[in-house]
Amino acid sequence: MTDPLLTRHDPVAGPARALVLVLHGGKPRSTQSVDGRSASWRRALWLQREITDEAHAAGVGVWSARYRTRGWNGGGAPTADARWALEQVRTELGEVPVVLLGHSMGARVAVHVADDPSVVGVVGLAPWWSSDDPVHTLAGRTLRAAHGRRDRITSFRETARYVDRAREVADSADLRDMGGLGHYMLAGSRRWHDVAISSCLEVLDAHVPHHRR
Repeated sequence: MTDPLLTRHDPVAGPARALVLVLHGGKPRSTQSVDGRSASWRRALWLQREITDEAHAAGVGVWSARYRTRGWNGGGAPTADARWALEQVRTELGEVPVVLLGHSMGARVAVHVADDPSVVGVVGLAPWWSSDDPVHTLAGRTLRAAHGRRDRITSFRETARYVDRAREVADSADLRDMGGLGHYMLAGSRRWHDVAISSCLEVLDAHVPHHRR
């Protein structure tokens, strides 16, 4: 099996005290490999770059995982790739707390692997969640979601329903209404990036109160 790739942005001033792992979006079905032509992968790299400075100021690293194929395809391959990435985090950084930051399908992958012992929470941006996705994986963890009302790819209402279900098991679960923004986080990109990093640091503050420098 070809390993998925990781793009690492680690703090320069010292080892990361925590980590944000960015999980990119994809398609319901596709066996195409993820490469430089993948808009979802490129969008994740942009998100990673935009939140890195603020994350590093808090002593937090930001890594991105790249799946082997673009499709959800039942979930087996992208979730396996995300679990591989979490193992790599432990191998390289030790038992640091991890927040999974996922866009669209990446948020779906995130809640499927949130039961990993390193994960303290999930942040989902324009997430692709449905009644088929688990919430038991969020037990003892924090969930933050953000969704725009003009999203025509994934459903604000489904996200709200998922967050309601998650409240039954998560430490806390909240949904931020992004108003008239759409799915791809191009319009209003600054707002999306600000919500992404503030939500990730909020999750870490809830579980690791003294992680900031």
